[in-house]
Amino acid sequence: MLYATTMTAPVFGLRREIDKLFDSAFTHGQPAWSEWTPAVEIRETDQELSFVVELPGMTLDQIELSAVNGILTIRGERLEEGNNGETNLYLLAERYYGSFLRRFELPQGVDVEKIEADMQNGILQVRIPKAALPQPKRIRISAGTHVNANKNAPRAVGHGDSRPNSTKKLAAAR
Repeated sequence: MLYATTMTAPVFGLRREIDKLFDSAFTHGQPAWSEWTPAVEIRETDQELSFVVELPGMTLDQIELSAVNGILTIRGERLEEGNNGETNLYLLAERYYGSFLRRFELPQGVDVEKIEADMQNGILQVRIPKAALPQPKRIRISAGTHVNANKNAPRAVGHGDSRPNSTKKLAAAR
């Protein structure tokens, strides 16, 4: 039986194989923690930071979400469906199973105490509201109300020089 594929399908398969090759090269033959990596979109508005994660076929009890020390961690495991003792011969297998781990450093100014998450149709959405950042305090400057305690103090003259020979005295002091 022949399966129709689009012209770009081989490119995606090649990319997956290259990704597997790099993963195995950098883990030195040891199994990596992340067997697969779900796709993530990160969006930012004036009010919040949101993460949209594709987790098709997963249930809530297979996903763990945490925020510790400014790091948002999404981890989980997608299990292969049982085959009731039958031996399956796959003609094409493009779904990934196993565990995954994604970590994201959160920027300053988000309120991790108010993180909300929901999942619908295999899409996990995590919303992190931005905290009200402290605004700079403007300090009022008053003019001329402070009286100079030392009336005999020398006054500055010219453009930055307090005395005509100030550079000579400074050089002699060194």
